[in-house]
Amino acid sequence: MNHSNSKPSPAELAAKVGQAMFSADAASKDFLQMELVACEPGRAVMRMKVREPMLNGHRICHGGLIFTLADSTFAFACNSHNKVTVAAGCSIEFLKPAHLDDVLTCEGVEQMLQGRHGIYDMRVTNQKGETVAMFRGKSASIQGTVIPEQP
Repeated sequence: MNHSNSKPSPAELAAKVGQAMFSADAASKDFLQMELVACEPGRAVMRMKVREPMLNGHRICHGGLIFTLADSTFAFACNSHNKVTVAAGCSIEFLKPAHLDDVLTCEGVEQMLQGRHGIYDMRVTNQKGETVAMFRGKSASIQGTVIPEQP
């Protein structure tokens, strides 16, 4: 742990950014009941249990909700450096259905960060470790920080 008069390490900063963002993220935290498992420099992990209201007409998890899990994880991974960052584009491949009571975990990892733009890959897996979806996002940093920078 750093002394109070020194800057936080990148890992400490990422954790603080994650806590700040998650506490304000009503969609992920409250509506979809996601859990932020980890927020580290260039990496994030989130978890979501598939509940009855998440099922579509085929009785499998709605793809848009799997996308939202990946998109939320993407947001934490690309903001982990404490620069306000938004999605510039993304795509998803659905590989396996998710069913009622499945626990989906998404790990997002920075692949490249150059200037204002980054590329991040998200892997959504179920509780058996099977890959449910792969998501790739392109980020763009804009002005500002997520939490105030320490001098």
